[in-house]
Amino acid sequence: MKIKRQKQAKKTISFYKYNFSFREPFQLLIDGTFCQAALKNKIQIKEQMPKYLMGEVQLCTTSCALKELGTLGKQLYGAKIILQRFQVRKCAHLKNPVPASECLLSMLEETNPHHYFVATQDRAVTDGLKKIPGVPLLYIILNTIVLDKPSQASLDHVQAVQLGELVTSAQQQSIRSLKEEQGISQKDGERRGKKRKRKQRNPNPLSCLKKKKKGGPTPAQKKTEPGEKKKRSRHKRRKAAEGDNMAAPVVIST
Repeated sequence: MKIKRQKQAKKTISFYKYNFSFREPFQLLIDGTFCQAALKNKIQIKEQMPKYLMGEVQLCTTSCALKELGTLGKQLYGAKIILQRFQVRKCAHLKNPVPASECLLSMLEETNPHHYFVATQDRAVTDGLKKIPGVPLLYIILNTIVLDKPSQASLDHVQAVQLGELVTSAQQQSIRSLKEEQGISQKDGERRGKKRKRKQRNPNPLSCLKKKKKGGPTPAQKKTEPGEKKKRSRHKRRKAAEGDNMAAPVVIST
């Protein structure tokens, strides 16, 4: 591999590692067209892919891609033998197989959650996956494997995340783990959002006690009849006597 191409591949892999959380072993999803091109150009996929991606690689395909090669005849028999050596990932078309291009795009879904690298020569697949952010594309040109530059959809997605408009799947996972560490579950959040119904409780025992009777009204003073002398209270008489003693002059005998 030339130094310039190696630097470009390293830069692209770092882009997907940093922005889309790609980790080793890299999962490489391959179809029959790529195997046919590798066979024609005498490229050993199993040996050269780890060197090119500079890391451990898992080569895989789908049952739809294998069945499509089986129906195309003897011309693609060699590509079928190569593809059969790879791991077969489950797809949603086990009972009703679909074309390999459609199957590969369905495996990527909307955001490539399983972090697949895609190796294909099919133009329909390349046009479709360029609309999905975070999908590295590999193809063969002039006896060499090429890792395509990040698509515009991937660049726009990264820019939106940096501006705070989107939350990546890795960030969502870190938020969930932090909530679990703090003991905050999803049910707790739902409970906080809902209004709590007040339960019927027993009455306060203090409120059941009989109320103490307040002091009754003060008795009315008796009216004095005409000709009857008004009796002074003892307290007032004592105060008056004390006042007279204080007011009387003191005589000092010589």
